[in-house]
Amino acid sequence: MKMIVTVEDSTIVQPFEETPKLTLWTSNVDQLFKVHIPSVYFFKPNGSSNFFNADLLKGALSKVLVPFYPVAGRLKKDKNGRLEIECNGEGALFVEAYTKSNLADLGDFEPSMELMQLIPRLGKGQDIYSSPFVLLQVTYFNCGGVSLGVAAQHTVVDGIAGTQFINSWARVARGLDVKIPPSIDRTLLHARQPPTPSFPHTEHQPPPTVLKTSNQKMETQTSLTAVATFKITGDQINTLKSKCNNELDPIKFSSYEVLAGHVWRCASKARNLENDQETSVSILVDGRTRLNPPLPFEYLGNAIFHVTPRTTSGDIVSKPLFHAVRIVHDTLALADDKYLRSALDYLEMQPDLSSLVRGPHTFGCPNLGFTSWCRLPLYDADFGWGKPVYMGPGCIIHEGLAYVLPSSSNDGNLSIIISLQSDYIVPFEQYLYEL
Repeated sequence: MKMIVTVEDSTIVQPFEETPKLTLWTSNVDQLFKVHIPSVYFFKPNGSSNFFNADLLKGALSKVLVPFYPVAGRLKKDKNGRLEIECNGEGALFVEAYTKSNLADLGDFEPSMELMQLIPRLGKGQDIYSSPFVLLQVTYFNCGGVSLGVAAQHTVVDGIAGTQFINSWARVARGLDVKIPPSIDRTLLHARQPPTPSFPHTEHQPPPTVLKTSNQKMETQTSLTAVATFKITGDQINTLKSKCNNELDPIKFSSYEVLAGHVWRCASKARNLENDQETSVSILVDGRTRLNPPLPFEYLGNAIFHVTPRTTSGDIVSKPLFHAVRIVHDTLALADDKYLRSALDYLEMQPDLSSLVRGPHTFGCPNLGFTSWCRLPLYDADFGWGKPVYMGPGCIIHEGLAYVLPSSSNDGNLSIIISLQSDYIVPFEQYLYEL
């Protein structure tokens, strides 16, 4: 039976006390993200009579918005059209909803338009300037379970900052203080003056497009897409690693590098790309640890940078897995302080950063986007009634996007969620498990 969600109440929650009224500069990296990212947590009932009490949650939200006061602000443009954060204390959206469905009806919580009913959307007539930065929805299920849907404005927070906000809110709901207050100073990511980029930064160049001679050209324009979830065990990851790591090579590839190379290679095979078809995989790196000096871990903003390994399909498909993984490894190794500072300078010199915002043209066939949430503290969001049983994206809006998620039990098993043209899901699965 199709899930029907009914909204019961919608409230703007403002900071508990007066917060600084100021305007925050946003970095060149912040300028590349202008959408609310949807994610959703699921919690099983614990028998408590006040399980996910809305008044308690709203009270805690009001308190956590004091140290996280930029999250209660709104976007605006400066005189040059550049995005800024106006810290005005207008608040975050909190929605209460209910459904007659049960958590079990949602299976393994695969991202879908149905799941998006559990996440607030922008209201009629709202845009990124009038909308709250954080939209929250608690949905009560018939079985007693609860979902917490989150839509977070990516200009304001990346994955690490976003989960720190949610987890801090959860701590306050448990009667605790915010463990580590956020670091508000975004000028840490200022470009140098004058800007002096020292790399070509192919990650910000136009991505490869499907060859005109390929049958893929028409298929790419007409095919439907599908989302699928694949479980990967720790043993399977070790098998892939053993294929790539050998005693004669001093490099020991990480699980992330091996999975990125494997998924990229499998997608290229499933898409049946021409041998001379160029393909790239867009990967995110966290600048907090790669910059020198490192950014504070509690940095409230975007500290993520893109890198894009790039080669031909024939190059990675015809050679062993080691080759694709090595390309990923070498590209990631390049992303040190010098490279990331150069990237900030490169972006500073662009006349229109909005032209570099990623979208379907970035990730679609013949390319891929690969994002890991494995290092995010997804399962620390305990509001006092236990940890979530699942957390993941609400939907995958672009073909060619893949996410890697940890299991709730932290047992080393992972899930790969990918959106591909429908015809390629079955062959992708076949290649994925050919270990």
